[in-house]
Amino acid sequence: MGYLENTTHQQYYQGNNLGSYQFCSLEDIINQFMVVYVGEDKIIRKCSRIDVAFHAQRALAELSFDTLKSVKAQEIEVPATLQMLLPHDYVNYTKLSWTDSAGIKHPIYPTRHTSNPFDINQDSDGNYTFPTSANLGVNMDFEDPFTSPWQKHTNTEHVIGSGGSATFVYDDYSITGTSNALTFKQYVHQSWAHNKSRFICAWQALDVSVMQTITLSATGTTEGSSTLTIGGTLTIGISHTAPTADTIAYINSNYSESNNVYYFDADGLANHDGIMQPNTLLNTAAGDTAQLKWVPGESNVNKELVNADEIDVSAYNTVYVVITSIGDFSTSPTTSDTTFSTLFNTNSIDDINITSPTSSQPLSTNSTNTSSTWDNYKSTTSSENNNDDYEDDTYWPYEGERYGLEPSHAQTNGSFYIDQLRGKIHFSSNISGKTVILDYISDSLGTESEMQVHKLAEEAMYRYILHSVASSYVYTQQLVPRLKKEKIAAIRQAKLRLSNYKLEELTQILRGKSKWIKH
Repeated sequence: MGYLENTTHQQYYQGNNLGSYQFCSLEDIINQFMVVYVGEDKIIRKCSRIDVAFHAQRALAELSFDTLKSVKAQEIEVPATLQMLLPHDYVNYTKLSWTDSAGIKHPIYPTRHTSNPFDINQDSDGNYTFPTSANLGVNMDFEDPFTSPWQKHTNTEHVIGSGGSATFVYDDYSITGTSNALTFKQYVHQSWAHNKSRFICAWQALDVSVMQTITLSATGTTEGSSTLTIGGTLTIGISHTAPTADTIAYINSNYSESNNVYYFDADGLANHDGIMQPNTLLNTAAGDTAQLKWVPGESNVNKELVNADEIDVSAYNTVYVVITSIGDFSTSPTTSDTTFSTLFNTNSIDDINITSPTSSQPLSTNSTNTSSTWDNYKSTTSSENNNDDYEDDTYWPYEGERYGLEPSHAQTNGSFYIDQLRGKIHFSSNISGKTVILDYISDSLGTESEMQVHKLAEEAMYRYILHSVASSYVYTQQLVPRLKKEKIAAIRQAKLRLSNYKLEELTQILRGKSKWIKH
């Protein structure tokens, strides 16, 4: 049956897969290889499909580099940074060029005379410096909105109507990062005669994989006592276990402390939303619990671990800074009591500072991750635009000979180099604002739709797979030399076919071979 028996002209011309007939999927290549080359009385008596699939993908990748057509390209407008990100499936480039207003490509040439090296931070004496005092975590001063990587308990507002006329908020809380501080606002929990708020917290994961110890300090403010409230309590600590957003417990008289961290048992809480299990806090070098605590009525008080006591994190790659807040009230209002709408506590924390004095951090660079070499290169006039005629005693000393010209710079299209470490292409200053096209090679293994072979190279795929499979079995070693020659011949034939030379096009170009070029 023909390949197109199940495809109508309308389906093809109105579809999104135009030109697909020239390709064969890798899945079909593997299936057909298993049928034709594997089995009794065949070259490969027995072979698993996994082995064939592996060698098929290797064949596709290798042929993609210099045999199959490279059809991938990206176009961007070069920003002021003079940088372009390498594509996610980039292997190598074939050409970079910029286009003019007529859409004509102008090739950009690579430069070998500059780069973007790793710029090592040094002190005034030239000694290498290490980032031992950098504050861990993100947005620890809460100057930005409260967003990821910070996490918090989600809140559900509860309201109740009193006397059928007024509606009051109770049993609610909010966590907001405003006014450069993290604020906890907690209402009294009215049900079940509890006179305490919910237990709530916010937390963030910290990467301590290259650190031995860390230190902790912060500035906190807690609600003071009044007629209706006893006040608020605020804690911050370092834990190796993160809270979860759905473990929120009410606080009643049964709360207790474990390692100075509030947690709650199941007594009296069977009908409540959940039970907060204790977070396992780390210890300091002196054996104390790794946390700071503010009692009711403290205002803008900075606290730190005493005597520069350090927290041992050498056994962990990730720890969590956990902030907890509760409110304790003098009364437990009833549903008819209109005062409970004003029963809330407000605690806040700011300027959290977590540092590592014993960090094993590697050499560091500046915050922009760029070197002075690159900064100087992009800020000066491109060498390709240097129109020096060299007419001086050094470069033009005798009968007009011209010395000193660098042939690779004898053009005005610009230049580039590729920073493989950071995955970026850097351009010369005269490329800024231009539309640049990157033609590049991929290994064709990025997605399922990309794993296809041009039919002019299909036989080369079979021969490549056959040689690779035979080379991996002991009983077919005598066939390997012959199969290798067949593979090489098939690849050479595929290259010739895919080179796409047309006699008429070649003739048109050669008609100008005798054209006189005036100097």
